[in-house]
This record gives sequence, structure tokens and C-alpha cells, in this order.
Amino acid sequence: MDVREALYTTRTMRRVKPDPIPLSVQERIMDAAVRAPNGGNLQKWRFVLVDSPEVKAVLGPLYRDAVARGLQGYYGDAAAIATSTPETEEGVLARRMVRSANWLADNFEQVPLFLFALIPATKSVGSVFPAVWSAMLAARAEGVGSALTTMLGVGHGLETLAALGVPFEENWINACCVSFGYPTGRWAVARREPPQSVTYRNRWLAPSGFLGAGPLWPDGAASASEPDPASEPDPTSAS
Repeated sequence: MDVREALYTTRTMRRVKPDPIPLSVQERIMDAAVRAPNGGNLQKWRFVLVDSPEVKAVLGPLYRDAVARGLQGYYGDAAAIATSTPETEEGVLARRMVRSANWLADNFEQVPLFLFALIPATKSVGSVFPAVWSAMLAARAEGVGSALTTMLGVGHGLETLAALGVPFEENWINACCVSFGYPTGRWAVARREPPQSVTYRNRWLAPSGFLGAGPLWPDGAASASEPDPASEPDPTSAS
């Protein structure tokens, strides 16, 4: 797969089939992940893959609770918009986001594979995210959808570590969790604000110099971007 296709079409895909992901595919995903750049090349990371029904049965209620609290708290404004102005463009997007988040929460145990990325408490969690993104890109190349969330680490950090059998005395942090599965929806370029709307040059609010409306792949055609009900903005992470 062309790298630009992977970059432009790898986005949050929560709705997935329960079909298992072959071990050979998982190995290729993780082999790509560990090649990612990291601080000082110290490789101070550990990854736990979860496909056990027993472990998912413990984590599922924790995730549902974390998502419910998140939609009432930090993401409460979006949830309120989904209810109060459902017919506006903003309301439609918020409603899709809430439905998608709840789908993953409700179907957590049916998702075939999860990746938990761990980092020592004494290190920056930023060092593990290039590896996580590489795993998500590698999964896209295999036709596997993914969704990154930090809800479990934020809402139930110690319980999650306990469920994974991680020794507390070693002071690991669950930086994030990624769900993997073969998606039920279509791959497409995600709608985003154009770069010039969020990018400055040299000083805050100074124009970037970018003029195009985007997206610039494929062939700079803006029509390449289309909504996909299977892939919504993630309320639990930057997607």
C-alpha cells in the first residue's frame, strides 16, 4: 500500500467484526510498531495484546464506565449538542461520535484484539505513541481497522494494570489502548479542518502560507473526502 494512502485513510474505526486477526498479521503489525523512533532509542515500552475472552470480560465493564463518565464530564458538551441540536451539522457529527463511542463500549468483549501500550512512570508517554501509530498504519495495510483510546488509563488505570497482570511495583503506566478488527464500514479520507486553519508560521496566529482546501490525496481532489458512519471523531483520543 502507498504510504500516502495509509496516512490519509487510517482513522478511527470502532465498529469491527468479531473475526479473529491471524497471528501472522498481528506479528507484522507489532514488528512495524517496534521499528518506530523513540526517545534515546531506549525502547522503554512494553505492549500487551489482549484477545482472551476472560481478560476482555474484566476490562469491558471498566471501559463502559470510563466512557459513560467521559461523556458526562470532559466530553459532556459534545454529548449535549448531540441531544439539543441534532439536526445541525455540528449536532449530526456529535451524534455520530456518541453512537460510535457507545458502540465500542457496548461491544467491547466482541472486539477481536486490543493493544495496550505501557511506559515506565519515570518516562514520557510521548515515546510510545510513534510505535502505536506505526501499529495502526501497519494494521491499515493489512485491512485491519483500529481506534485509539486513553479512557481506561485515565479512568481505571490501576484496575486495568491488574487485569493485565502488570506488577504495580514496576511502576508502569498504561499510555493508551488500541482496538483492532476488520471494519464493517468503508475506508475513506477523513474530513478535517484544512491545514491553514490550524497551522501558524513562526508566531501564534501568523498565516502558514498554505492555500489549498485539501485533501491533497489522491491527486489533490477535495472530493476524496467523504463521511463514513463507521469512522467518527474519537471522544476518547485524538483520532
